[in-house]
Formats: sequence, structure tokens, C-alpha cells
Amino acid sequence: MKNMLNKICLDTSIIIDGKIVELLEQGKLKEVEIIIPVAVLDELQAQASKGREIGFVGLEEIKKIRAIVEKKKMKLRFTGEKPSMDDIRLAKSGRMDAIIRDVAKAEGATLYTADYVQALVADVEGVKVVHIRAEIKTTGLAFEQFFTPDTLSVHLKEDVQPMAKRGKPGDFKLVKLRDEPLTSDEVNKMATEVSEATRISDEGFVEINANGALVFQLGNYRIAVTRPPFSDGMEITIVRPIVKMTLQDYKLSEKLMERLEKSAEGVVIAGPPGSGKSTLAASMAEFYMKKGKIVKTLESPRDLQVSPEITQYGPLEGDFEKTSDILLLVRPDFSVYDEVRKTKDFNVFADMRLAGIGMIGVVHASKAIDAIQRFMGRMELGMIPHVLDTVVFVSAGKVEKVLDLSLTVKVPSGMTEADLSRPVVQVKDFETGQPEYEIYTFGEENIIVPVSAAKEAANAVNKLAAERMMVDIRKFDPHAVIEIIDPNNAIVRVDNEAIPRLIGKSGVMINEIEKRLGIHIDVQPKIAAIGNEVNFGISEAGNSLEITFDKRLIGKVASVYIEDKFSFSATIGKKGMIKVNKDSEIGRQLVNALVRKGSIKVTI
Repeated sequence: MKNMLNKICLDTSIIIDGKIVELLEQGKLKEVEIIIPVAVLDELQAQASKGREIGFVGLEEIKKIRAIVEKKKMKLRFTGEKPSMDDIRLAKSGRMDAIIRDVAKAEGATLYTADYVQALVADVEGVKVVHIRAEIKTTGLAFEQFFTPDTLSVHLKEDVQPMAKRGKPGDFKLVKLRDEPLTSDEVNKMATEVSEATRISDEGFVEINANGALVFQLGNYRIAVTRPPFSDGMEITIVRPIVKMTLQDYKLSEKLMERLEKSAEGVVIAGPPGSGKSTLAASMAEFYMKKGKIVKTLESPRDLQVSPEITQYGPLEGDFEKTSDILLLVRPDFSVYDEVRKTKDFNVFADMRLAGIGMIGVVHASKAIDAIQRFMGRMELGMIPHVLDTVVFVSAGKVEKVLDLSLTVKVPSGMTEADLSRPVVQVKDFETGQPEYEIYTFGEENIIVPVSAAKEAANAVNKLAAERMMVDIRKFDPHAVIEIIDPNNAIVRVDNEAIPRLIGKSGVMINEIEKRLGIHIDVQPKIAAIGNEVNFGISEAGNSLEITFDKRLIGKVASVYIEDKFSFSATIGKKGMIKVNKDSEIGRQLVNALVRKGSIKVTI
């Protein structure tokens, strides 16, 4: 009986729990032979190979057990058969636990376990068993000592001093939490504590479980754990939101609030990391929920601070596309997508929006226009305004800019030829309504062009070209009007009598000017009319103005131009004149031109 008590067989749960190391260090286990089934070692190795925290923790604990046993001159051995592929496949059904109990039976050893079910079955089978209940905390965890009310995140890495970001979104500083670096043992213990707390807590979820990386959501804490080979050392990053705001706290304009309430259905919240995007997204979710809308979220990890009425969905079987299929059946009024990063995320966002669901997406971007840029290339240009209608840019927790998107057909800014018209996505400042960018296809590329830059560049080029041209044209008409159509074409309007001299015989003169300036010139009369300019006289006669012509023009139709703008046409009477009442609109225009000594011309 004594020999049997001197042998203890360890299962996976008691090793991971770290309780055996504690009992050995405290001297509560003396003169015992420790038996670890090969199946336990294989199981921990398999877990570690998959990058799972539980495997690394278990292997580290076995290393500690071996060190203590060797120091105290106790016995440790591995025994039992290696599990087969069928055993591994049936592990979740209890097959591995059964192998461990079989080893305890065969060795006549006492089974030590932290698993209640394992202890219960061992007792039923007549195996001597000691059940040591795991002490798992869900509050007061070790990492919480580093948090203060204004702490945004804590950064822990082995052999490095612990650090924290303190302040508020967009306005924080990085501070050291202590002078001594963290040991590998400290970081490992905190990771194990988080893993166990997440497993039993109603507010705990494993959001990502990948080779070398784990992401937990534990209450308000988002905890990322990385280890080699993924990272160069064991690291834990804990992020916690410290601000929960309502939409009214942002002091948005009435115009924007009306837009969000009545017509915005494709909203993107953009900003750099830590700017407060998710906080605003949560505020908008609450806003729509209180307006009587059904609101759901798509998150990984699920860390938005929202009311219980708002259901938070993760990726179904690791795929948000499958989540969207469920959401289409649930039929929410609005869905918050936090965060839209990969091409598949953009596609899911677009599909749900085009299916008629109001969407609020969170996108990383350094400028408001960059958020739109991230949708380009992932969908047709003409679809973007149907998916996005409002871009809200957040910085340091404040809404800095709002963009409005619309689709039209026009000549892009900076171009003038009518045949260059094309579909253009106009991006306007929402508050002022002023165009800021235009997105259109040029060649085979979709490009974003700042409207002001396009206009300024075009105006600068046109002004320079007009100045160079005027040097040559003023020799023929000092008052010529020059219009630059584009870098290759221009229109020059001169007096009718200057046209023959400007063009020259067989076009020699205008060809020489075009060659020198490198631009095609279309010569037109200032007064666009059919006919020739004629001489005339004008005088007052009582309440009338009399415009007199050569007798040979009697019966001809005369067109009168004031300041090179057409005013009226009339037939020259039998006395070779046209009478105009000074009190009429035309009469007043003529009188004003005479007083100012302005230009009056007549063509026949």
C-alpha cells in the first residue's frame, strides 16, 4: 500500500495548473516517484506545435518538475504507450484521459488531476485519485495591477520593462511601469492566468487561436498573447476602452445629425490607430438602437462597448462571409463592421450594403480620402457611391471632417473638351458642399484628383499661354480676347478688319505664330455675326436716338452691338436711319454707352 502511495501519476490538467510544482517546492510531496504518461507529453507537444498556449505552459511546467526532482533526488519517469492516431482523433471524447487512467492502474499509482470529470471517472473505476481543484480567478488578475483609470493599454514583454499608454485617444504618452524588466516566468504566468480566466468566465472569449498568437476578450479587456516563433519573445498586450460616449457628446452639426438620422446608410468611420473610431462606431450603434432600429455588429475581437440589446457577432467558422449570410436572415436595420481591413471584409461590407442593410464600417486611414482609396480596386468605380455615402474622419477622439459622395457624368475639373465627359465620383466637403476631389477613370486607371489642384494647375498654364500669345496677337488687335481651351488649343477673337491680316495670305501668318507657340489657334471675330461692319452716325432728336447710315443701305437689316454684345436688329428706313426711343431698354443701353464712350458697332 505504501509503494502505491509513493507513486503519483500526473494528468495534463494538473501539470498545466502548476499545482505540482507548488507542492514540490513547499515540500508537501516527499519520497514519491512521479510518473508522467507518454500520452500527456505527446498531447502537450501537439498543442505547442499548433502554437497553442496550453501546450507551451504544460511543457514549461514539466521542465520545472524535472529540475526540482533532480535537485531533491526524487524519481521522474515517462511511461505508457504512445497514443495512436485514433486516440488523438478521439481525444475530445475522453480517449486520452482513459489512457492516463490506464497508466495509473498499471503502475498502482495515485492519479493527481485538476479535472473534476477525470477524478469522478477514476473514482468510479477504482483508481486512487487526488482531485486538486484549480484556483482560477476572473477578477483581480495580475496584469490589472498595471492599469489606472486613464490607462489605454499595457504592453508586457519578457526581459523588457512593462510599459503603458496613458491619457485619452489621440492624446496619450508612453510610460514605464517599473524599473525591473519582466521575467519569462512572470509573463508566462500572466498568460496562463488570462487563458484560464477566459475559459470559465461568462464574459470571456477566445477570438483568435493561431500558431504563436492568441487573442482573448475578457470583459472590457482585449488581450493579445504572442510567442516564438511568431514573435521574438513572449509578449502580452492588453487594451481597454476608457471612454464611452453618446453621439451627442461629439457635438455634431445639425446638418450631420439629420444626415445620420434620415439618409446615411453607407457610413465609413476613418482615422489612424487609437483615434477613437470604435468609440464613435459604438456611439452610432447606440444612437440607432435608441431610434428603434435593429442593430448588430460584426467584430473580431468583439470589444465594442454596446448595450445588451445590440448583438455582437464574430466570424462564423472563422469567416465573416458566413456571418453575413446569417445577418441577411436576421435582417437588421444597421450593422457595425469593426474593422474593415482585408479585401474579403470590403466585399462583405459592400454585399450587405447593396442588400439594403445600413452599414457602418471602421477603416484605418491617415486622411479622410484614404478611406475611399481603400475601396477603389476592390469594386467598380461606379459602385462606390452606392456603397458609401458618408465618410467621417476622426482624430484625437473628435470628428474632424465629413465627406459626401455622389456620382455624376461631367468633364473632369481641369479638362474642357466636351467629348472628355465621363462618369465622375464627386467627393464634397459635407458641411460646405464644396467639391474637394474627383474620382474617374483615366486610361485604364482609377485616379483621385484634388479639384482645387486641378483648377489651379489649369489656370496657371492657361494664364502663361495667354500671356505668351498676347505678345504676338496685340500687333493685329490690341484688344483681342484669348481663350485657352486646353494645352494644345486656343481661340483668339479679334475685330473683323483684323482677321485677314492675322491669318495672312494662305494662312502663312497664323501658321507661323502657331509653330512658334506650339498651340493650335482658332481665329474668330469678336462679334459673331454674319455680315460686315459698317460706318454709322448717332444723334439725339427729342425723345429719340437716330442711327444714320449711307443711303445705299436703305432696306438692309442692321445688327447693333454694345460692348461687343448683341443688342438688337432693325431694318434701315427710307430716310437711311433707325430710330430708338431713349426711354426704352435698348435706348438706355445706347445712352449709357455714349456717356461712357463705350464701344458701339453695327453690322449689315
